[in-house]
Amino acid sequence: MGLTGKVDIIRYENGSFSRMEDLVAKEYALTLYLNGDELVTLLCSPSALSFLAVGFLASEGLITKQEEILSLKLDEQRGTVEIETSNKDSLARRLYGKRMVTTGCGKGTSFYVAVDALKCSRVNPEMKLAADDIIQLMKSFSKMSGVFAETGGVHSACLCKDREVVLFYEDIGRHNALDKIIGEALYKGVDTEDKLLITSGRLSSEILIKCAKRRIPVVVSRSAPTEQAVVLGRQLGIGMIGFVRGLRFNVYSEIDIT
Repeated sequence: MGLTGKVDIIRYENGSFSRMEDLVAKEYALTLYLNGDELVTLLCSPSALSFLAVGFLASEGLITKQEEILSLKLDEQRGTVEIETSNKDSLARRLYGKRMVTTGCGKGTSFYVAVDALKCSRVNPEMKLAADDIIQLMKSFSKMSGVFAETGGVHSACLCKDREVVLFYEDIGRHNALDKIIGEALYKGVDTEDKLLITSGRLSSEILIKCAKRRIPVVVSRSAPTEQAVVLGRQLGIGMIGFVRGLRFNVYSEIDIT
């Protein structure tokens, strides 16, 4: 399934109008069923859908390890993924009901509440980072998103170890891009506790909570943090670096950088 589609547009340029064809990012609705109950519909890019579903459950604290997944059935034509887990507690259905999670912008619905932060223990990053490595990683990261280069319509995220990119995903939603990384890491047993995350989107409290639940110690963005994210990051002991642009960046919580 492709990530882009073609649409006819009218472009205004240099005082004149012209008809042309343009590439836009595709939007796909994936409905997640957990143990037979409809849990949520995710609006996303149509790639790595199984990892997105697993990552979403992990981010919500509904699963913590791959062994809890008994079965996973993805139907791309119907836009559904059915996951059966060893924990049959209907808490998710009773608390959440049927809601839609949007791409995480504007007034989009979110499951996150303040109590989520209370479930996270301090991460306390011990890794040492070099300023030049952060700058070079961001330069490499910015060149990786082919769909963004074509459409300008997606966010991206990657998991890095030292100077190497371990996992990379792009999606119309910044939360989805992170959940795909979390999902693949959990499903394949990739350790996240010794790696840093880079994201193209703003650093919000939801992003910090997702990282804290998987004990990702450092989060880096070329965008800005929110005030709540800075407060939460300091409380959770997560290293936060934002506005990585050119040869500069801002450090929002304590981390060992040389």
